[in-house]
Amino acid sequence: MSRIGKKPITLPKGVKYTVQSNIVVVEGPKGKVNALIPEGITLSEKDGILTVERPDDAHAAVHGLARALVFNAVEGVTNGWKKELDVVGIGYRVELKGKDMVVFTLGYSHPIEFPLPTGIEVAIDPKQTHVTVSGIDRQKVGQVAADMRSLRKPDPYKNKGVRYSDEKLKKKVGKTGAK
Repeated sequence: MSRIGKKPITLPKGVKYTVQSNIVVVEGPKGKVNALIPEGITLSEKDGILTVERPDDAHAAVHGLARALVFNAVEGVTNGWKKELDVVGIGYRVELKGKDMVVFTLGYSHPIEFPLPTGIEVAIDPKQTHVTVSGIDRQKVGQVAADMRSLRKPDPYKNKGVRYSDEKLKKKVGKTGAK
């Protein structure tokens, strides 16, 4: 039995779910999220606790996946998801232009305009070096944060670039350092 798949999901107050063929629609105080569940996987609720069940061992490979997707949707509509990024480097900064455009200045000859998809909010600190990406869809939040990081990945020699706040970097020694 899948260890993750057999964990129950507690449904907080105000969270409802509906199953339409292989799509689960989870509604909560923050909004509505769709989660895809593989065929054969069923959801059952008892006393506010949701369990993900599989008919046989042929569906064992997707049992934990289905539970994780539904849990992420439930967590997203109650608390939301967020990723934090740091912009490190002299002259590197981030600005919010309008409501759905983030402008990065990352040492290139031009500023980079990054349009935000719907459902994603960005908060920038006053120093313009810390970005918080938040939303209710975990996959979308992670993808937007990864796209922002890929604009200027952290350099292993100077430790400059856009990185996740919890990311640990290993600084490499340059040519002259090996003596």
